[in-house]
Amino acid sequence: MGYLPNIIFLLILIAGIGYFSKNIRRLSRNIKLGRKVDVSDHISLRWKNMVRIALGQGKMVVRPVAGIMHIFVYLGFVIINIEVLEIIIDGVLGTHRIFSPLGAFYDFLIASFEVLALMVIVGIVVFWIRRNILRLQRFVKPEMKGWPKLDANLILYFEFVLMSLFLVMNAADAQLQHLGVPHYTRAGAFPVSQFIGHYMEGLSVASLMTMERAAWWLHIVGILFFLNYLYYSKHLHILLAFPNTFYGKVTPNGQLNNLEAVTKEVKLMMDPSADPYAVPAGDSEPPEKFGASDVMDLNRIQLLNAYTCTECGRCTSECPANITGKKLSPRKIMMDTRDRLEEVGKNIEKNKGQFVEDGKQLLGDYIAAEELWACTSCNACVEACPVSIDPLSIIVDMRRYLVMEQSAAPTELNSMMGNIENNGAPWPFNQMDRKNWAEEEN
Repeated sequence: MGYLPNIIFLLILIAGIGYFSKNIRRLSRNIKLGRKVDVSDHISLRWKNMVRIALGQGKMVVRPVAGIMHIFVYLGFVIINIEVLEIIIDGVLGTHRIFSPLGAFYDFLIASFEVLALMVIVGIVVFWIRRNILRLQRFVKPEMKGWPKLDANLILYFEFVLMSLFLVMNAADAQLQHLGVPHYTRAGAFPVSQFIGHYMEGLSVASLMTMERAAWWLHIVGILFFLNYLYYSKHLHILLAFPNTFYGKVTPNGQLNNLEAVTKEVKLMMDPSADPYAVPAGDSEPPEKFGASDVMDLNRIQLLNAYTCTECGRCTSECPANITGKKLSPRKIMMDTRDRLEEVGKNIEKNKGQFVEDGKQLLGDYIAAEELWACTSCNACVEACPVSIDPLSIIVDMRRYLVMEQSAAPTELNSMMGNIENNGAPWPFNQMDRKNWAEEEN
């Protein structure tokens, strides 16, 4: 009976980590459905971006209130979970506060964890008020109805409960230490939980032990549950912000990439020695699709972007098209891409590793052409994103598909491209007549 709690804990730990590993493999498989992309350039700059943006929260503080509160929650939640290592060791070995021999340093750690836990709770309360009472505009956009809104609140509730359990556990533990109960080694400093402990004075040892053990178990099981909930939540960015900022765009925002397939065609047209009627060899690859109509046509960085999206709405709140009432929302572009990728992933799982055509695609079924053509390509969304997500790259690739595969550009754009082809300029004037206006002025 003495080892039963340790066995139960070990089984829960193995199950939690095992399911998390399964979700990570699923995530990796889905991202690898995209096209490979070379990200071997600018390595030192990529490391700097990751440290500055993901680790240092460099772009969060552009909006001070949200930025500072997010730093509280981010630092508090990450650093406090260092304590999870002690909990895991205690749970497996049946010990209690195994790191307590660290003495004064251990006291400092526990005191720091408690202060950070309080800061996390304050940040969570501020975020909840902003979302549910103040109802900031970027949190009440159409794409945030239903599950996205519920998910955002569930995350706040989870974090609030986990931090509260940590403080209750310490408060009960401190009372048991004060009473000299065996197994509860005198260790740690409790600057925050001591205020909770005042309400526990007078409770029996049995009640305090029950309270401490219940909070301990709920805290660690809650962390394992939260870890596995991440895959289904916008909070997956806790893990993916680091690779996403590392692999993020390192060229100027206004610089668009060239399609390799188009480059090959242009080189062929400009090469006088090339035979335009040559038939490709039988073993040659089929021509590459121009642009993207589904998630498999996007590259792996774009799919990583979709999973990293925090749904914070900074991109949409800065988008001039959205501000002026257009249908486009860069946040929705990322959410739709992630939803379609999840649908494709489930299709593959259902059909034993093979994707079976389902009659759907990202373009049309999730993202409308109207949304794509509303984009001004200004890069405001790219600049605003706190974790280096690039919605514009997806928009541009899908536009390329519409133009080059379906000839479905808007009338105004078709007219402009026709004028460039015929007149060498976007305007409907013959090249011979270009200087007429100047002569008329004279």
